[in-house]
Amino acid sequence: MRRALIFLAVLCLIAFAIDAEDEEKSGLVMNYYKDSCPQAEDIIREQVQLLYKRHKNTAFSWLRNIFHDCAVESCDASLLLDSTRRVLSEKETDRSFGMRNFRYIETIKEALERECPGVVSCSDVLVLSAREGIVSLGGPYIPLKTGRRDGRKSRANVLEQYLPDHNESMSVVLERFSSIGIDTSGVVALLGAHSVGRTHCVKLVHRLYPEVDPALNPNHVDHMLYKCPDPIPDPKAVQYVRNDRGTPMKLDNNYYRNILDNKGLLIVDHQLATDQRTKPFVKKMAKNQNYFFKEFARAITILSENNPLTGTKGEIRKQCNVANKLH
Repeated sequence: MRRALIFLAVLCLIAFAIDAEDEEKSGLVMNYYKDSCPQAEDIIREQVQLLYKRHKNTAFSWLRNIFHDCAVESCDASLLLDSTRRVLSEKETDRSFGMRNFRYIETIKEALERECPGVVSCSDVLVLSAREGIVSLGGPYIPLKTGRRDGRKSRANVLEQYLPDHNESMSVVLERFSSIGIDTSGVVALLGAHSVGRTHCVKLVHRLYPEVDPALNPNHVDHMLYKCPDPIPDPKAVQYVRNDRGTPMKLDNNYYRNILDNKGLLIVDHQLATDQRTKPFVKKMAKNQNYFFKEFARAITILSENNPLTGTKGEIRKQCNVANKLH
């Protein structure tokens, strides 16, 4: 009995040491603000819910933000920085086409500043607002670590090296995500974010003009042509197709059924359903939403912990769109 108790104690110590090592490695911990700003996560949740009631599309924005920020070198809110006279903002690059609602990140940050000035980073706001946006869209609640600090520079000049385009080959897409620790099933789950929101005609007319891509489901083509009547659409016009006509406001596994039925809007959607490396996971997620949610949560967690700035690195921005002034 005594030996068994000693053995259990040793196992507990080993488990504790592994957890501590993981936290030390990333510098992130669960409930980082429990002493410095106990209400932080509640404030972010409340603000996201209030904004969602007024502007449903904010939830899509929060979800897209985490991909575009955390996949590019570091999860440090560099995406949120405005352009300066010398440096282009990531928000203004082609890869960020259609992204919006950045001003509402400031709304969340202002609420936090009223409660706990200079404590909660914009990178944690970005990550936690994504989590709450996922919940607003009917997705899983994902426990995420906090303690990130904010970067001071835009990464617009390297963005294309990290973020795959919607026309990239599946090999490139898998390779880009693999470089930050996300495996094939994780990539398939992350692209399930295409279950919600909409795609601007600019991004899909090459599949309609001058000839319709024969890979598209003919029953879906008429709707796409109706929504995108111009071969060269105006990027500023409100011309778009909903990613999922069945449940456009719900993060669910309907996306996988659609792409298996050749109703994916983007080339990457079509490739996901046809590439032999990804197709088995697409089929499994199409049949099992719990599996999709489990893999989606795992991939979002990995993404959110990609090379964060912690400790004394970076800063806590006063405003999310500008770096603090150095005196």
